[in-house]
Amino acid sequence: MADHSFLYYCFVFFGAILARYFLIAGGTYLIFYSDLGKRFPKRGLRRSPPLWRSIQKDLELSVLSAVVFALCAALMMSEYGLEVTRLYTDPRQYGLWYLGVSFVGVLILQDTYFYFMHRMFHHPLLLKWLHQGHHRSGDPTPWTSFAFDLPEALIQAIFFVSVIFVVPIHFITLIAVLLTMTVWSVLNHLGFELFPSSFPRHWLGQWFIGSTHHSIHHRKYTVHYGLYFTFWDKMLGTDDPNYENEFDLVLRR
Repeated sequence: MADHSFLYYCFVFFGAILARYFLIAGGTYLIFYSDLGKRFPKRGLRRSPPLWRSIQKDLELSVLSAVVFALCAALMMSEYGLEVTRLYTDPRQYGLWYLGVSFVGVLILQDTYFYFMHRMFHHPLLLKWLHQGHHRSGDPTPWTSFAFDLPEALIQAIFFVSVIFVVPIHFITLIAVLLTMTVWSVLNHLGFELFPSSFPRHWLGQWFIGSTHHSIHHRKYTVHYGLYFTFWDKMLGTDDPNYENEFDLVLRR
């Protein structure tokens, strides 16, 4: 893999991160919030139409977040060039089976990190400084998925900077995790429930976070802190007991 300067990586990753954000979040917003979206069955979670001013604030925070993530990604590549990380390029080094295992493992680690970080951010002494920007709108849109205050963006990015020194990760696996994070975050902030009525009660579905689950968090603040999974919420008592009822109410509209 070619070795480039830190500044080169910064510009490349900044462009790639912004492109990913506008493609996935912007594309999703276009589908569900424009005339094109009327062709799809909608089960809306919003209490009022999105305001341009709120979207503009989300965009501003997202661009700043992209700067932070680009700097951290450039640092990761620089450290990889020094051969001090556990990133690797040959899938045969650990076997093809390990690609899937490490993918799931990193998602679980990230979800755990995110839960405790997120719950800490909601402490009254920290919320204003670390997380208020993300909650500026009580009804999020896909644009909100990457809208973080600078300290929060840095703390989130630290996970990826750290995990590459601990867990052997193929570049394909790392990219897959980043794409999953982006798509899942957009889904959580979509403002429409896409899953079927059986989802929150299904033996598998009850362990995954969806739009309604995360929408409740944006309104109540004191529940639902996970990113992908509901495990920690259930284990530590931050799962809203009315979640299934609220899910049903959405589907009856």
